[in-house]
Amino acid sequence: MPERPKRLRAALLTVTLAAAALAGCGHREGGAPQGPGAMPVTVVTLRAEPVTLVRELTGRTSAYLVAEVRPQVSGIVKARLFTEGASVRAGQALYQLDDATYRADYGVAKAAVARAEATLEAARLRARRTGELVKTGVVSAQDNDNAVAALRQAEADVEASRAALASAGVVLGYARITSPISGRIGKSAVTEGALVKAEQDAPLATVQQLDPVYVDVTQSSAELLQLKRELAAGTLEEHASLPVAIVLEDGSRYAQEGALEFSDVSVDPGTGSYLLRIKVPNPDRTLLPGMYVRALVGNGVRPQGLLVPQQGIARDPRGNATALVVGKDGKAEIRVVQATRTIGDKWLVDGGLVAGDRVIVEGLQKVQPGMPVAATEATATPAGAAGAPAAGAAASGAPAASTQK
Repeated sequence: MPERPKRLRAALLTVTLAAAALAGCGHREGGAPQGPGAMPVTVVTLRAEPVTLVRELTGRTSAYLVAEVRPQVSGIVKARLFTEGASVRAGQALYQLDDATYRADYGVAKAAVARAEATLEAARLRARRTGELVKTGVVSAQDNDNAVAALRQAEADVEASRAALASAGVVLGYARITSPISGRIGKSAVTEGALVKAEQDAPLATVQQLDPVYVDVTQSSAELLQLKRELAAGTLEEHASLPVAIVLEDGSRYAQEGALEFSDVSVDPGTGSYLLRIKVPNPDRTLLPGMYVRALVGNGVRPQGLLVPQQGIARDPRGNATALVVGKDGKAEIRVVQATRTIGDKWLVDGGLVAGDRVIVEGLQKVQPGMPVAATEATATPAGAAGAPAAGAAASGAPAASTQK
């Protein structure tokens, strides 16, 4: 009998130790590891840097100058003096009209000038003689006055005939239709033998200057108001000289950068947007009028911007942006942040984080707020990658990556 209580006590001790061991194991699996058991994570230490805010806007190209060639006199087209689709220069002859009638009118006006000049010469001699004879009393003062008046009338007739000759010369010149600007000319609307009329509605041809070209884009007036609020608050610096990058229809980047020419002063009531016009060099005639393009327009520079990798920002059930950071005690803590824009592969944070915070970007699935972590700094972003600071973008002449709202 004495052996039975001993075996019973030994069995109870064994069960107690096993239960304690299981409880300790369960605590280690469900609780936070201590000391050497801290969860390894990768972090990015935030630093303030100038960030260019860029907005991607869509639009179409248009010619820098457009001139519709129309006749200023009526006539039959005698010859077309250009090649369709070729480059023409200002003043180059494009069409020659049958000018026989206008040449005849010019000859009549020229003869009228010669007749008026001959009459003037006779009147001048007559006035000179009467001026000498009136002193001796051979002719009366009335006759002298008549001679002087005839001289003045002859001078006026010469001026009038010369003006008529100049007018006839202008009309004759209009029979040779020239290009008003330099550029690329399109197809001809008429051929030799066609009758054209002065100031007709339909142009004979259209000349367009394609270097440079305009890119017309529209931006929401709500974005304009937000931009002005940020400028007034001092969180954004305006830089009107920021270059504008152009993205073509196939997604490729256009080699030349443009500059913002002007912004319209009125908002379209139908769309709630206003016009922005961008001037873009086009030496190779790559951009043609009417092409659909995208423009990366710089809205300004955030002098103390904070960029957080996108994998470091999550959303809670309410939709708020959150980030896990490593606190001063080495434990993970959650922050509610304000992140409304993406720049490349990063979020631009407007609040909730400060420079020097270490944001966890890897190992998030295994970390809960309050858990101790072992932080390792992530590899630095290579120079020139998306989201690079605006200072580097300005040095290379290219704006930062597209900013979305």
